[in-house]
Amino acid sequence: MKALLGFSRLIDTITEFIGKSVSWLILVAVLVSAGNAVIRKIFNMSSNAWLEAQWYLFGAAFMFAAAYTLSQNEHIRIDVVYGQFSRRVQHWIDLFGHVFFLMPFVLLMLYYFVPYVKMSYISGEVSSSAGGLIIWPAKAILLFGFLLLAFQGVSEIIKKVAIMTGNMDDPTPYVPTHAPLDDVVAPEARP
Repeated sequence: MKALLGFSRLIDTITEFIGKSVSWLILVAVLVSAGNAVIRKIFNMSSNAWLEAQWYLFGAAFMFAAAYTLSQNEHIRIDVVYGQFSRRVQHWIDLFGHVFFLMPFVLLMLYYFVPYVKMSYISGEVSSSAGGLIIWPAKAILLFGFLLLAFQGVSEIIKKVAIMTGNMDDPTPYVPTHAPLDDVVAPEARP
């Protein structure tokens, strides 16, 4: 288990570095968008390449940060239901979700994206928009994002098993974000 936890820590470190680094891509996308708007208004010029560059930057930020979001336990879930269970049951729900939903989906996406990106790269696929960019980098972003998510999924599964077997403390104890319904005071009952 120690070797698996070491592998998990390595994945988490890489995921955190990438996740925090790509946050800057949002700023770059905003600057590209603003620059494109200014050039379009002042010089009455525009380019589809700048618009597509914005999409690539935002897509990269989203796809590369998905694994980091998973590592931080920040993906959306139904807290109303999830929060009603004990922490042990929550771990079982997470483990079940990672093994039977996340990993099959991510592995399926990797299976389909590898030839999809390869074909695009070999053919030199270019955007159908006039002056657009080459397409394979955008497709490669998707592939790399799902690859990161697959590795982070493996890390999360290792950590869940380690927590449930007592080999690791829970790094992200769940704290419900909603007050129980019994604690909510109706507005007319307040003093």
